[in-house]
Amino acid sequence: MAAFITFEGPEGSGKTTVLQQVSERLAKEFEVLKTREPGGVPAAEQIREILLEGEAVDDRTEALLFAASRREHLVEKVLPALKAGKIVLCDRYIDSSLAYQGFARGIGVDEVRAINEFAINGLYPDLTIYLDITAETGRQRIESNARNMNRLDHESIAFHQRVIKGYKDLIAQEPNRFKVIDANQELETVVEATYSAIKEFLNKQ
Repeated sequence: MAAFITFEGPEGSGKTTVLQQVSERLAKEFEVLKTREPGGVPAAEQIREILLEGEAVDDRTEALLFAASRREHLVEKVLPALKAGKIVLCDRYIDSSLAYQGFARGIGVDEVRAINEFAINGLYPDLTIYLDITAETGRQRIESNARNMNRLDHESIAFHQRVIKGYKDLIAQEPNRFKVIDANQELETVVEATYSAIKEFLNKQ
């Protein structure tokens, strides 16, 4: 059973941890590929380093680099896995670009969507899990754990509030694709809610 499921949310929402735990549970029942953006394949990982660890670049350059990374990752990893009938769980995808670069950076959601639709060639997720927390809670979580902060983590609270507003607009436009999970709860509760949402979706396929 092939399915493309993406995980989205603001910084500190716990996406990576939740995805890891959910993928381990799903792997007992299905063939699962866990991956991430930007990155996932060598060329895209090199772009990731520029985007998250390098010096600041022009906003439009940033958007183009994310789209280029996305294309390479899609062609090399995601599409072959889907063709092989796997369930692909991806940490971030096109909605991140729309929320971060299109909305929060102010480039324009339609403009960023255009370059990304060229990159993805029509492949939108079958289901998108959105882990919902406030920008303030996300910042507190990042500062309290041992993770290294990347360039986006250092953006202002106002920037991250705009990111969340961008996501909420996207969810309102496509409510059937998104499943919103309250990420303020205990990790075990969030993982269970996410796993249940994915299982419910898969059972309907």
